[in-house]
Amino acid sequence: MKKAAIAVLFLAGAVVAAGESGKMGGFGNFISDVQAEDELSESDKDQKEIIEESDTTEEDRVAAIDTSITLGAGSRIAVVSKATDGEYWKLVRQGMEDAVKDINKAYEFSSDDEISMTFEGPSDEQDIETQVNTLDAVIAENPTVLCMSAGDIESCQAQLEAASENGIPVVVFDSNVSDDELVAAFRGTDNAYVGKLVAEKLADAIGKSGKIAVFSAQEKTESSQKRVEGFKEALADYEGISIVSELYTDKVKDMSEAMADVLKRYPDLDGVFCTNEDVADMYLGLDKGENTPVMVGVDATSVQQKAITDGQELGTVSQDPYDIGYQTIIAAAQAMSTDPAQAASVEKNVLLEPKWIDASNIDDASNGNYLYSK
Repeated sequence: MKKAAIAVLFLAGAVVAAGESGKMGGFGNFISDVQAEDELSESDKDQKEIIEESDTTEEDRVAAIDTSITLGAGSRIAVVSKATDGEYWKLVRQGMEDAVKDINKAYEFSSDDEISMTFEGPSDEQDIETQVNTLDAVIAENPTVLCMSAGDIESCQAQLEAASENGIPVVVFDSNVSDDELVAAFRGTDNAYVGKLVAEKLADAIGKSGKIAVFSAQEKTESSQKRVEGFKEALADYEGISIVSELYTDKVKDMSEAMADVLKRYPDLDGVFCTNEDVADMYLGLDKGENTPVMVGVDATSVQQKAITDGQELGTVSQDPYDIGYQTIIAAAQAMSTDPAQAASVEKNVLLEPKWIDASNIDDASNGNYLYSK
């Protein structure tokens, strides 16, 4: 079984005394180190934490769950993802399912008392309409807590308001929303940092001078926006580098054709940044001719791992989707506590640290959580 990277979720203040309703349990004692990222501003550090990875066994995870937070027996966690297909999302779901199992085991819930979870969403990240319709249906079923990743940062506002009106706490994962006042917590990666790290690696690889193209997922997805913003911010330090093309999957009819056209129009292109797994895998399938630009991607899919090993890709900044999923459920469990004070004390933003994967470390066993498979 895959090992989880368990993060510290230090609760603010003293542990709140348990109420009379619900079974008692808590999530404040996960053991790991929290490190502040040097690249973040002081104000960002006040709002966010970068979490170091730490492999643990299933027994360790269960043992780390104490009994200080009240949970209602038979509570239901509804997950609506912006996509369900793909190696990344498979691992997110696995992390969530393992977290639910661990919680039930720690609480000794069984039969009708068990915490349950549903996982729904469109197969494709670009299918915003299906996600919105799914959210409407799920909220109407009145789950105990809703977990969601936003395919579009603005499209789910009405659903967030409906959840709030019905007393359903919302935990967002992977991709945040524009208005987080209605969100109890966010669990994901610091996507601005992802973009900055890509920029530094790519700039060094092309000699800090040249032409670069950015091939991205949907423009209105928070993760895409932050990655591109971080990338541009870091590139501002390199006067010799220019971005000659910027494509988004929701702005072109055929992304593969659009990327191929950029390669033809810029035969002297030096570098390419693909902002997510779908675009990176798609780009690697193109015929790029003799003059192949240096390419950096995001998320170490099996396709990208092969490309890195074969020398077609410089490297990728990879997330730990299993842990994102696991920590989302841990946050959801606290957010749905039957004690309002305990529910309100859930850590608002916890960001897990991504890892740079290239030919030098792709075979390192410690990077297992960052290497995806079909």
